[in-house]
Amino acid sequence: MPLGQIVPPEQAATPESSPKPWAATIPRRRLLRMLGLGALAVAPMPVLPELLRTAGSGRPLEPVGGPRKPATTRDGRIRQWTMIIDLRSCDGCQSVGGPPRCTAACIQGHLAPEPMEWIEVYEQELAGGGTRFVPTPCQQCQNPPCNNVCPVGATFSTPEGTVLIDQDRCIGCRICMAACPYDRRFFNWGEPPTPPEARLADYSPEHQVPARKGTVMKCDFCPDMVRAGTLPYCVQGCPNDAIYYGDLEEDIATNGKVVVSASRFLSENDAFRQREELGTKPRVYYIAGHGEAVGRDAFSPGRAETEWPWTEIVDGAVTWHR
Repeated sequence: MPLGQIVPPEQAATPESSPKPWAATIPRRRLLRMLGLGALAVAPMPVLPELLRTAGSGRPLEPVGGPRKPATTRDGRIRQWTMIIDLRSCDGCQSVGGPPRCTAACIQGHLAPEPMEWIEVYEQELAGGGTRFVPTPCQQCQNPPCNNVCPVGATFSTPEGTVLIDQDRCIGCRICMAACPYDRRFFNWGEPPTPPEARLADYSPEHQVPARKGTVMKCDFCPDMVRAGTLPYCVQGCPNDAIYYGDLEEDIATNGKVVVSASRFLSENDAFRQREELGTKPRVYYIAGHGEAVGRDAFSPGRAETEWPWTEIVDGAVTWHR
């Protein structure tokens, strides 16, 4: 398929229907411009996450009050991160016979303490019977209730649209947890078990390692990974390529194998957001489905229990709960 040809979103959502190697679903000229290549250059397609890499954005985000530079496109516009979850391709990892891989990858990558599930896969009943699985990270609201109630400014929004928590400022009042309508915030009641290597990490609100007693934690949307040209853990961990990460400013999203026009993908598939009536304006969008694109029957309930893959290597972690 020619590089400049646009693949209909319904085809992009079903890997089996697209030719290999994977073709981009955006015009060639635009792809070259985003990659910073000349008009006669050849765009290497295996590096799709490179589309979301930030050029000249400077250092990673630092704690509140410190100097920082927002993630920008190659022509200087501020990125607007988003996530699209195609429920047609999500079967709760029933097809691989294990717990949700997106959750496991996030836990492993962030060394999240049990029982924190920063992206939790809920099983939701359908109107006519049966169920569907709904991966639910922090919704990255553009009108976030949590920001409005934090008394010390520990919860804050970035110019790129992500909502972060600065554990250096968090006083553990947990008001933000009460304000979140999606139940996507978690509190460390005790001293969380931590692998030795985590203690060597340079702390940043963009990557909350190591976990700290008396602070709130949540999904951080992995902007530090995307800035480096790597997709978030949950996107990489999904065996069915159901999770897309993208930039609304450039109007692109990718699951690591196909690239779609974010606006067309959302509009042509009648996407929705959770609890839109609240006016929180989430940056996480969903395409309705129940795993039918990967062969799941809506009347096949149940998913395997979530695992914390790193806990067995840390003394006390196996029996610790927040």
